[in-house]
Amino acid sequence: MLESIPPREEDKILRLMKLFADDPRVGKIDLGVGVYHDADGRTPIFSAVKQAEQRLIETQESKGYVGLAGDPAFHRAMAGLVLGDLAETMPFAACGTPGGTGAVRQGFELMKLAGNPQRRIWLPDPSWINHGSILDTLGIPRADYRYYDAETGGVDADGMLADLAKAAPGDVVLLHGCCHNPTGADMKAQDWAALTKLLAERGLTPFVDLAYQGFGDGVEADVSGLRTMVAALPETIITVSASKNFGLYRERVGCVLAPCADPKARDMTHAALAWLNRQNYAFPPDHGARVVTTILTDTGLRADWQDELDGMRARMKENRTALAGELRRLTGSDRFGFLQSHKGMFTVLGLSTEQVLTLRKEHGLYMVEDSRINLAGLTDATIPPAAEAIAAVL
Repeated sequence: MLESIPPREEDKILRLMKLFADDPRVGKIDLGVGVYHDADGRTPIFSAVKQAEQRLIETQESKGYVGLAGDPAFHRAMAGLVLGDLAETMPFAACGTPGGTGAVRQGFELMKLAGNPQRRIWLPDPSWINHGSILDTLGIPRADYRYYDAETGGVDADGMLADLAKAAPGDVVLLHGCCHNPTGADMKAQDWAALTKLLAERGLTPFVDLAYQGFGDGVEADVSGLRTMVAALPETIITVSASKNFGLYRERVGCVLAPCADPKARDMTHAALAWLNRQNYAFPPDHGARVVTTILTDTGLRADWQDELDGMRARMKENRTALAGELRRLTGSDRFGFLQSHKGMFTVLGLSTEQVLTLRKEHGLYMVEDSRINLAGLTDATIPPAAEAIAAVL
């Protein structure tokens, strides 16, 4: 039986990681993998995380199962972080998941439970590669809408609205809550408002993937558009990851939040999410979720976490400014000026696949073949050689 399983295409990011690891050159630079690195090239553990974990070690008396949907205290803490005051006034269903990817999978599975096999989910062009891959695996129809304008380095708001005006009532529109992956180009407040109006008029449901809250303009600013949308619409599916903003990559901390029109819809949705968890992995991981809950519900730990997160965001902005400045100096143009307006870890340089492969082969500079780079992979020492290599292939 097993020998008849068809081969699967290797994940491009994982393949890039292996190529980088096998490269013996001393000066190689990895800008491909979407993990935060500090100025020393490490993925640090937050001080608040260490303190919260120590507190759990000292006080936790059981490792028994929690509910199928996870810990209600975790749900409340994450809803407060994402939705703010809306979490106190709007009914919402929730479930814990193994990371943000697990949340996306469960959110898509929830769509299938809602019936209507013709329902399409609309993805921004481009989007995180796993969005389309998971939808295809589940057999959910999808379509693309214009999002990124490569000429301006910004959001093609007019194209986005024109494409989504063609969506059928009942369709779902996937949005990146902030720090768009892979481009780093985020919608402005007026874009969120216009899109909210269109979704309401067309009877469309937003599905918001929020993987980088706090990495753009700040914890509150990064969800201002999302909160406006949630307040104006009867229902929203939100998938959240704690990998980046809490540094809990390997703990796999995620959740689905689903603000609903009324308590009855909330209860039905919550039960469906718990049932989906049971079918896929039963009880969600709890340790990382408990760490996040401890941090968010303790004033001192939350302040420590906020300070560290602010420092990470500032460092990524400094890297953007420095790389844009070096490229401006080397090329004599502002071709890469858009770097400074993008948000979060990622941006797309607009290079061809041939140029990307040349950078890898001749300069030891690694990035995804669509020329997406992770700004957090740069350091003060690697920004100049990275800029020189990029300028050399133009």
